[in-house]
Formats: sequence, structure tokens, C-alpha cells
Amino acid sequence: MEILIRPWQKGDLATISKISLQSWISTYSGFIPESDIRSYFETHYTEASLLRMFDDPFVQGFVAETGSHIVGYVRLVFNRDENRLYIPSLHVLSKFQSRGIGRQLLETAERCAAGKGLNELWIGAMVKNRRALALYREIGFLFVQEEPFTVTHTTVSHIIGFKKLGREPLLRQKTQATFEGGEGSKSLPGLCFELLSEQQKTWEELRQGCESFKDIRERDIDCRGFSIRLQYNPGRMKSSTAPVGEREKNEHPCFLCLDHLPEAQKGIFYRGEYLILCNPMPILPSHFTISHVDHRRQAADEHIDTFLHLMTDLGPRWTVLYNGPKCGASAPDHLHFQVALSGKMPIEKNIREEKRQALAKPIGGVLLYRLTELGREVVVLEGSNPSAMADVFQRFLNALRKVLLRDAEPMINMAGFCDGKKWRLVIFPRRKHRPDAFFKEGGARMVISPGAIDMGGFLITPVAKDFERLDAATVEGIYREVSLESEIVEKAISAL
Repeated sequence: MEILIRPWQKGDLATISKISLQSWISTYSGFIPESDIRSYFETHYTEASLLRMFDDPFVQGFVAETGSHIVGYVRLVFNRDENRLYIPSLHVLSKFQSRGIGRQLLETAERCAAGKGLNELWIGAMVKNRRALALYREIGFLFVQEEPFTVTHTTVSHIIGFKKLGREPLLRQKTQATFEGGEGSKSLPGLCFELLSEQQKTWEELRQGCESFKDIRERDIDCRGFSIRLQYNPGRMKSSTAPVGEREKNEHPCFLCLDHLPEAQKGIFYRGEYLILCNPMPILPSHFTISHVDHRRQAADEHIDTFLHLMTDLGPRWTVLYNGPKCGASAPDHLHFQVALSGKMPIEKNIREEKRQALAKPIGGVLLYRLTELGREVVVLEGSNPSAMADVFQRFLNALRKVLLRDAEPMINMAGFCDGKKWRLVIFPRRKHRPDAFFKEGGARMVISPGAIDMGGFLITPVAKDFERLDAATVEGIYREVSLESEIVEKAISAL
């Protein structure tokens, strides 16, 4: 099939409008009601609207033609203020997809950008348009900004990215191995161990971090009804004091974005959307960060399926961790999880102690219960069906939202365990991120910034003085201060 790419003409506009509508309905109707799509088109994609675009000197368009039929097009907009060329629209009829037409249109756009003396090309896509995003990532686009996009009465997430022209795709450069699952695939734990071994040879910062990990100090503290393990880890100072406010985080480049990773750092491309990276400042043995390849906001409920997939793919020797954007995430504006070998957090033993289990209710094949006498609120979901687990988890978060009267994700940390037959989600509902002592001055300050690992009973401090002076009463006070009140948790469970 021969494809001709040519500049659009006024006579093409009616066909372009029809292609746009057909493409939107076939691609987006799974998450945007068709009625909203049609209403949006009646306003923004009329022939008159397209004609105004055609007459705009800063807008270009190209169509893909086979025979005498137009089967796709791309629209380009040059922003003078930013000196950037954007692709706001690229559509190919569904029956002509997977034939390289989209790539040819993108190559045409790249030539236009190069012709203007630009070294970047920018594009936008709906987050749920996974097929398009996979193509864009493969050919080198990095997505760095997520924003809402409203189609009549429906608001969805839209993401914007850029490609450096004339360079090998950065994702390809940063990928040591790929994991898609399925029979015959090498095990994910095996790939992780291989990555860690290879990166210790080629990445000096990781080698130093792993060597310093051997010298950390630990001790146990017995509290009322429970015990915790305290770790002195000076390498964690940067993470423990990481800024979490909107103003502060926007002043620093995101260290999890592909174009900001250290030159020597590589990872495992996981299920088409994430990169598994060695953590250069480990807290636990074989400590990895699972970072989304796009700059997406940190959110648990939208990505709980991935969390459960990780639990399944890694198996019983591993723990999967999540820190909410306002309670422990070192990169609060970039979607990521953590994984590490199990066996260090006291919560792993606590969840198996029947005397602590206060059964709240069975919901859709999932047991939801609380753990008692641990000094902080702990909610456990336990089941044998990952889909049911994801559903109950999302329902629990929604119940917390209603009780707390907020739309944003409730503050939580989470740890996940899977033995191959049973999945356990251990949820730590939070009231605040850092205790008051963190913000005090002089000798009164204690650098304790609890995340999922700390809430799991493995408390980290990067300051030797804090390691020496922390006692049971102080630990109990910290947990009480940062944990959500039991009355609120009870109300949320009752509302399920």
C-alpha cells in the first residue's frame, strides 16, 4: 500500500473533520461519552473552525493519502512565544492503523521542526490513549506535563511531551532489559538481580550507596504492645528532608524523569509504562524504584492494578511500597513505587498475628480488617482475586475522601505482599506527613520523616544523635501524631 503525505488543502477540510470525529469516537469513547464528543465537535471541529486554522499562518497540516482517499492527517501549530512546534492533532482511521502511517506523519512533522531550526518537537495525548502513547515513547517522546482536558462535560487527563530531534530515543538508551510477563519470560526477580549486579559495575553512585549500606546501624525499640526497628542511615538525609510543597518542588528538576537520570543509570522497561531503577540510597536489601516513564502525578487509586501486578510478578520474597504525594514520596509529582526484599519490616510479622486482627467486614470476596495495638492505624485488605482487591481498595479510598470531605487522594502509605495465592494490601491512613519535632530548631529537632517503610515499623533516621536518643515514648508519640485518628478510619469502613 503506497502512502502519499502532502500538505492539506481547503478541499480536504470536510474529510479531515469526518476523520477527526471517527477517530475520537473509536479511540476515546471508552472513557468519554460519545454525546460529549459529538457536542465538542459541533463547537471545535466544524468546517468553519478548520477553515480558520487553515488560514492561520502559524498552523500547518499534512494529510496521508492512499489512492484518492485521505486516511489520516497531522496538524502542527507554531507557538512564537515559546519558539516551539506542537502537534495538537494526529489521527489515522482505525482500519488503516498499524501500517506505519502515523510514523510517516510524525516524520513529516519532525522535518518541519528541523526546517524551522528547532531541535525539539512537542505533542499532546490523552493519558488513556495507551496505544498512541506507546508509539510516541518508542520513537523518542518524553512526557513531562500532565493537565486536565475537558470535553464538554467530561474532564480527562492529558499529557504533553517532546522529542529531541536527531537523537536516539532516550528510553531505548536507558533500557537494559524488558519485562512484559507471559510464559517463557525471564522472571522479574531474576532481571532485578541482574540489573543490580550490572549497575554496581557501571554506576559509581550506586556502588558507593550499596557499600555504605553495609555500615548502617540498627537497634530494636520495645513499645507498648509492639516493637520497631530503628535504622541510622546518613545516606537518607536528602530523601528525609526532600521538599514536598508545590512551590518548592517546581524549583527543582524531577530526578525521576528520563532526561534527568544519571548518565550511567539504566533500568528494566516494565509492562510498557515503567522503568525499574536501582535505588542508589537503599534502606532495604535489593531496593528498587519503579518509575513511570512519563511525568505523571503520584496517585494510588488510578494505578492500583500496576501495584498488584508488581506483587504478582515479584512473588513472595518481595515487598511493594507506595508513598502518597504528601506523606513520604521523595518525588511527589512523579508517579513511582518502590520494591525491596522482604523480611525487615515488623509489620510483615504483625499481619500474621491473629490476636491483632480485628475483622471489620468481608466485601466482595475480600477481607478488610484492622490491626490493633500497633500505636498507629493499620488497615489490611486480604484476598485471592486481584481485581476484587483493586475494587475494594478504591472503594475504601473513596470512603476516606467522603469522611474527610476532600477530593484529593487521602494521605496514605501502603505495603503489598503476595504469596502466589493470597494478596495483602497493608494501608496506613495518615493525618500528617512529618511530626512537629521535624520542624524544630537546634537540638530539639528530630529528622524523622515517616514513609511506608517507617510506618511498617522500620524507622529511619539520617542523624546519629536521633538514633541514640529515640525511645519508646518518642516513637509512640510520632506514630500517634502522624497517623489518622481511629474514629475517622472507623467511619470510612462503616461507609463501605
